[in-house]
Amino acid sequence: MTPIMMLIASLPLVCEGLRERPPRNFVFFAREHQRIAEASFLTHERVAGAQLTYTWRELEPERDRYDLQSVREHLAFLERHGKRLFVQLQDVSFSERMFVPEYLTTDTAFHGGAARKYEGDGERARFAGWAARRWDPAVRVRFLKLIAVLGAEFDGRIEGVVIPETAIGFDNPRLRPADFTHESYVEGVREIMSAARKAFPHSCVVIYANFMPGEWLPGGDKGYLRAVYAHADRIGAGVGGPDLLPHRRGQQNHSYPLIAARQQGVVAGVAVQDDNLAERDPETGARVTVAELYRFATDRLRLDYIFWGTQEPYYSTEILPYLRGLHVR
Repeated sequence: MTPIMMLIASLPLVCEGLRERPPRNFVFFAREHQRIAEASFLTHERVAGAQLTYTWRELEPERDRYDLQSVREHLAFLERHGKRLFVQLQDVSFSERMFVPEYLTTDTAFHGGAARKYEGDGERARFAGWAARRWDPAVRVRFLKLIAVLGAEFDGRIEGVVIPETAIGFDNPRLRPADFTHESYVEGVREIMSAARKAFPHSCVVIYANFMPGEWLPGGDKGYLRAVYAHADRIGAGVGGPDLLPHRRGQQNHSYPLIAARQQGVVAGVAVQDDNLAERDPETGARVTVAELYRFATDRLRLDYIFWGTQEPYYSTEILPYLRGLHVR
């Protein structure tokens, strides 16, 4: 065993469900990496670290050439200031930008590397970004290699890695990739989870399992989303989602009950995304508060991690002051 592997083996497992303790608070800076230098973040005693997004394309600019320097630099900076790093490994976009490496789009063996996704159905369907072909074994093996490379260097050093949401807009058969099947997508997601857990035995692995194509709960339950959560329980991967929305029926019928019912020791983390704090209680009409989101995250979902977004004016005037007033047990 090499010295670095001996060091990693001696590290304590950081990815253990906290459950009896309050959730750890991270700031989701996404692609605004430079903001980890902000004093309001670095000096905040109730903020454990930052969640930063890195695209597959930037981490593997050419086939088998990996550029991890930005992750190294951000990790070193955060470590010097007593903060932790969560890496969100982005393979899906919500714009015309494509986040898979260029070689996947030009080599015919990868069938384009990514597929266009859509929101809505029929004439109302509109383009909603690009999704890596997770169901395609040829593409998936490349993504799994990237995960292995990241794990070899950063396992145990970073707090965790997030795999983006499972929701994907392939409901319209006319616009769906010809080789896509719901079952192959489920299998692809599970294989990615297993590979990530193997690559990061000492850091958290969190899959944002919010919705799955081909079903809508509770009436159209095909078992796809439940299969992802069952697999997470089996392998000890974490679960969660990209939105904290206590009053949304979609989340209430899909991911939230499964997050709350996860097995002992399985971590969970949910992000407070843009406009989450603009939501209103349908019964009272009142806008949700940071305190309400925190109580829901703690009492209902029993989260281990909350990733707070930086949308203003909420971030500066509500989120940071509320977290500063928390009493840690």
